[in-house]
Amino acid sequence: MTTIYLDHNSTTPLDPRVVEAMLPVFRDHYANPSSPHLAGRVVADLVDRARQEVGALVGAPTGAQGYEVVFTSGATESANLALRGVFTGTALTPGRSQVVVGATEHRAVLEAARVAVARSRGVLVQIPARRDGHLDLNRLPRLLAADTALVAVMAANNETGAVTDVRRVSRLAHEAGALVFCDVTQAAGKLDVALSEWGVDLAVASAHKLGGPKGVGALLVRRELLPRLVPLAVGGGQERGLRPGTLNTPGIVGFGCMAALAAAERDAWTRRVGRLTRLLHHLLTDRLEGVYLNGPVRGRLPNTLNLRFAGAPADALLTCVPEVAMSPGAACGSGSGEPSHVLTAMGLDRPTALESMRFSLGSTTSEADVRTAAALVAEGVEHVRGLRASLARWSRVPASPPGL
Repeated sequence: MTTIYLDHNSTTPLDPRVVEAMLPVFRDHYANPSSPHLAGRVVADLVDRARQEVGALVGAPTGAQGYEVVFTSGATESANLALRGVFTGTALTPGRSQVVVGATEHRAVLEAARVAVARSRGVLVQIPARRDGHLDLNRLPRLLAADTALVAVMAANNETGAVTDVRRVSRLAHEAGALVFCDVTQAAGKLDVALSEWGVDLAVASAHKLGGPKGVGALLVRRELLPRLVPLAVGGGQERGLRPGTLNTPGIVGFGCMAALAAAERDAWTRRVGRLTRLLHHLLTDRLEGVYLNGPVRGRLPNTLNLRFAGAPADALLTCVPEVAMSPGAACGSGSGEPSHVLTAMGLDRPTALESMRFSLGSTTSEADVRTAAALVAEGVEHVRGLRASLARWSRVPASPPGL
């Protein structure tokens, strides 16, 4: 069965040009980049080039006054290294133990923040979300306190695509003496990310969300903060002492290659994918009644569309439309049977949230894919609604009297 893949916010297919860039590292440049001999230094140069490419993609210059790029296994590890590393190290001003996070953050950030705060006996406070999915930043000044250590927000939400005004968050947080953490995993390659201009102190990203390989991500941290973080593991001195172990050089080179490609092609990608996302929305709402947008009309990732199909639970719709890869929410929460925490934070009740589906388009999505997917999904919604209506009628039929 041919699958139409509309789940790029979960992961993306590996760009063929990235494969070509990685092959020589598997085949020829296999030396350990930590080795002092010539072969090792050649590979170390490839890693350093990738650092510059990743930093450039998100507006984080890697010079003496800029950021360090620490390669990890992905954004989840990076978030733990940043949030837990801050609290176990000396990056914080003594006496500061409160963390303020967006209510719609990725589970990796929410859980890492929860663990960090619990170990430091601090307090975790959430910035509430508005009905349109944007964080209510008007509430942020009242949430900041004298003991606020760090404010964590994502540049763009992985489920609704809602974009955050990170520059405003940074200004408010720094005025309160707090550090700023930003998850740019979904925004990198899709938006003009500018960590330095925004005033972000720590950020995380992952290669496989933008066409790069799985198993490699990055923590971007201001140079002056680097020696004040504590690693999650101990061993060698790789990655500035923060992430011991032999580097995943092929993955890192692939990350750098994809970062450079994404930076060069972002504007064209945004126009094309944005048009296809709008087309998908139009086709579904044109054919179906009871379709509601979860998330903002404006200020949203160009590739992300989260829709509620009233009367059609997402799990039933997935079963009816196996030809389309779509998602009720983040992949990390699939199979739990619980509604998306992002949608409930926006004010949706449980039944409504469970009727919602996320579509996320990417580089490999064609107009034919969109048109076919829209037709299949619309048929699936109609089928699920019809089944539910039949079951409801059947449940109302009175039982036959005894003896008949």
